[in-house]
Amino acid sequence: MMTQANLWQTQIDSSSFAELCAALYQREINVLAQGDFPHCQALQARLKSLPHYVSRTAHAMVQVNNQQHSPLLLDVQNANWSAKQNSTLPLSGQAIDDVNRWYLTSNIRVGLVVPIINRTSKQATIVLDCVDRIDLAKGRVRTNVAGWFELTHSTLEDETSKKLKSFSNDQQLLKPNKKVMMAACAGHTWQGSHKSAPLLPSLRELLLSCNINWKNFKKTAVVTNGLTI
Repeated sequence: MMTQANLWQTQIDSSSFAELCAALYQREINVLAQGDFPHCQALQARLKSLPHYVSRTAHAMVQVNNQQHSPLLLDVQNANWSAKQNSTLPLSGQAIDDVNRWYLTSNIRVGLVVPIINRTSKQATIVLDCVDRIDLAKGRVRTNVAGWFELTHSTLEDETSKKLKSFSNDQQLLKPNKKVMMAACAGHTWQGSHKSAPLLPSLRELLLSCNINWKNFKKTAVVTNGLTI
C-alpha cells in the first residue's frame, strides 16, 4: 500500500535520479567530445552504451545513499560523493609488506573493489579499480585498468625504503581502509604535502564505489531485493 510517506520518498528518489542522470550525461558528453577515437564506430559504440551506464550508475548511487550503507555524502547536482579531505595523503599502514600481506592472506575474489594511488612529480590521487585476476602461485594480482601488481615480501628492505611515499612507481596498489576508500570515492587530490581541489571520478569509478562493502573491505557489496547496496 502506498502511504503518503512512501509517495514523498519516491518523489525524492525520482528527483535525485533525474538530477544525477542529467549531471552524468553532461559530464560524459564532455569526456567523449574531448576523446581521441580511432574511428567513428568506436564513438558510436560508446554513445550507444551511455544511457545504460548512466541509468545504472545513478540508480546505484541513489540506492546506496538511501540505504545509508556508505559514510559518503551524495552530491546530486554534481553527481559525486563528498567527504572531508585529509590534509595529507592517508597512507598510514600502507608499507609495502602490509599491503602485500593483506592481498596474499585475505582470500580476495575477482570483482573486489580496491584502491590504487596514481602519482606524478607534483600530484597524487587515489582511484578505484577492481580485481580481475588472481595468481597466488606467482604472488600477484591484476586489476582491470592498472594491470598486474607483484605481491612479493620485501624483507631485506629497511623501514624507510618500505614506505609507500618513497616509491618511484606511477601507480601502486593500496590496502583498502575507510580513509583511503573515502578519498578515492570523493576524488581527493594532493599536490606535494598539501591537498588540492578534488577531481571528478569517472563513470566507471562511481559505479565501482557503489559495490564497496564498507563493513568488510575483503568482500563486495551484497544485493538485497535486486538492488546493489
